[in-house]
Amino acid sequence: MQSERKEHPGDMDEALPDVMMRVVSELHDVAYLIERIEPMLGEIAGDPQANAAHRIQVLQGIDLAVQKTRGLAEFIDTITAALPESWLVDISTALNLVKLADMQKSLANGLRHGHSQPLTEAAGDFEAF
Repeated sequence: MQSERKEHPGDMDEALPDVMMRVVSELHDVAYLIERIEPMLGEIAGDPQANAAHRIQVLQGIDLAVQKTRGLAEFIDTITAALPESWLVDISTALNLVKLADMQKSLANGLRHGHSQPLTEAAGDFEAF
């Protein structure tokens, strides 16, 4: 991180606030995906009385994961608002560590819009990986 713009910035040098906002977007996306799982768990297990305590713990864990993910997104969002646009970071090494191609693309240039798992896909559609 630098407090001044480089005279000859590298190919992957970007304004830190822009990069951080892409991270915020990804965190909101993760929270949304986790949240979509919760209602389905009630339908999947067999006898609801047989494992009610365990099911409640799992649902509470999912709810906590959503709250923590959204909390991190809001925390980063708020801090990012105070960052000067002149601060640059080279994100190339960090991007190489991201294994999901869609997430890597989104973090690299922020071109992906919407959620990674859109609700408009027909039931039964899947992407093999």
